[in-house]
Amino acid sequence: MKVFRDIDEIPVIQKPVLTIGSFDGVHLGHQQILNRINTLAKEHDGESVVITFYPHPREVIYPKDNSLTLLNTLQEKLYLLEKAGIDNVVVVPFSIEFSQQNPVEYIEKFLVEKFHPKFIVIGYDHRFGLNREGSIYLLNQYKDVHGFSVIEIQKQELKNIAISSTEIRKAIKGNTYKKANALLGYPYLLSGEVISGKQIGKQLGFPTANLKIANKNKLIPPEGIYAVRIIHLDRKFDGMLYIGNRPSLNDNGGRSIEINIFDFNEIIYNEFILVEILSYVRSDQKYDTLEDLKNQLNLDKKMVQAILKENK
Repeated sequence: MKVFRDIDEIPVIQKPVLTIGSFDGVHLGHQQILNRINTLAKEHDGESVVITFYPHPREVIYPKDNSLTLLNTLQEKLYLLEKAGIDNVVVVPFSIEFSQQNPVEYIEKFLVEKFHPKFIVIGYDHRFGLNREGSIYLLNQYKDVHGFSVIEIQKQELKNIAISSTEIRKAIKGNTYKKANALLGYPYLLSGEVISGKQIGKQLGFPTANLKIANKNKLIPPEGIYAVRIIHLDRKFDGMLYIGNRPSLNDNGGRSIEINIFDFNEIIYNEFILVEILSYVRSDQKYDTLEDLKNQLNLDKKMVQAILKENK
């Protein structure tokens, strides 16, 4: 998969079949659209193209809105789009200036001039351009002039997409991963750079990789222990995840995201890892002594290993 982050340096793409959107979650609803553009591209000897935006448009247009929660960081989204078999992804640097294009400029100066599409696949209520005044009706007025076809995603399909995004967030916040992962079509992901911690886990016999999340709006699950699998350099390992304020340590260190990777002793500071969350195990709790905490972690590990064995 080719990724382009500068819209002025996009090479000629053969018969582009493109779709446009945030695609947060890249869930089963989105995957229907991605399958559609992949199929059309193969039928017409073309290439599939996903146009997405970074930062998320709401982060730019409503910078004081703290209610936005994202299912994916940009890196997670790119990982999932590649797994979906997309040929090209264009990450548009979203800005106030970009949002000020009127709908005709958006069609002619952005979509046509930059991509020369053969097909544009969008939803019946997709809006674009200044004040979201552009619509599929306007695209259809320009399709013959510029030689592209417009494929409309029907209302029911989009309804399913909207419902699943909402339901996924609810399921993650409620720690019901069987439902969340079923709607996503894959285990919910956390990812980021491994940073150094205070080495308390190592002293307890449970060394951890402390995770730094790249986007402040990424949806983080509630505090507790989770059964997970970890992807590092295309290798997959079992492990358990801790999210919380480490009440047993009384260090006022703030929220920590730590992963104990089973049967792993490599130093991976400053390296990127993906964490697949398969199941919630228990809530965060305070223990009177470090020995009590260590005993509980041993019990947690046995429970996590049993869960992961069931999910092979």
